[in-house]
Amino acid sequence: MKKIFMFLAVMGVMAFSAQNAAAQDEQAAEPTATEVAAPAENLDGPEEVPMHQALKTKFIEGGAGFMALVIACLILGLALCIERILYLSFSKTNSKKLLAKIEAALQEGGVEAATDVCRNTRGPIASIFTQAFLRLADGQSLDEIEKSVVSYGGVEASKMEQNLSWISLFIAIAPSLGFLGTVIGMIQAFDAIMVAGDMSPAVVAGGMKVALITTVGGLIVAVILQIFYNYILSQVESLTIDMEDATISLMDILVKYQGK
Repeated sequence: MKKIFMFLAVMGVMAFSAQNAAAQDEQAAEPTATEVAAPAENLDGPEEVPMHQALKTKFIEGGAGFMALVIACLILGLALCIERILYLSFSKTNSKKLLAKIEAALQEGGVEAATDVCRNTRGPIASIFTQAFLRLADGQSLDEIEKSVVSYGGVEASKMEQNLSWISLFIAIAPSLGFLGTVIGMIQAFDAIMVAGDMSPAVVAGGMKVALITTVGGLIVAVILQIFYNYILSQVESLTIDMEDATISLMDILVKYQGK
């Protein structure tokens, strides 16, 4: 449920930002009476178009249908990326500090105190340690505990990799939609040539422009999502290495504890 609420919150923030941007565009597009009456003062060159206005123009020129699908891939992909980044940031634990607390708790209060320390600590490492101490309290051997810890570590690693397949899907879909728009734009260009019976650049330019804009849009979305995807993979790999290292240190602590 927390992941669903987090995802909906991200989508709501994005929708609210888009609505504010659209409202600002409408206000900027309405000329005031002073602006209508005043003559053009800048005659040195063409007026610079704001970035968001230029993007909106290209969005319309590229075809609302395909460009809307490409933007939807960007929004959904970014929402999933932000959700994963937040989840992984909350999953980070200072394993050395946690191991020191566990060792001190074992010496002072035994297995129950160490279990409480793990339960009061967030992150996958603390969850794995909790499973180890629960099995130690049940009287299982160190070999059985090690096997269960390895298995539960795989479960935690799978949780960290959740939704990555959806992000990779959007990375693949965005340029595909762009290429599909390219093909449709080329078809429109050839239809215009057939109707006009002329091969002039003015006839071909409309369809070619649609084709190029949709391709560029799809590729830009794919590049943005790919950067986030690789960053998330690097965080998952770092957390996995930290989990393995912390698990080995925990087993050493348990061997010392049972040796006493």
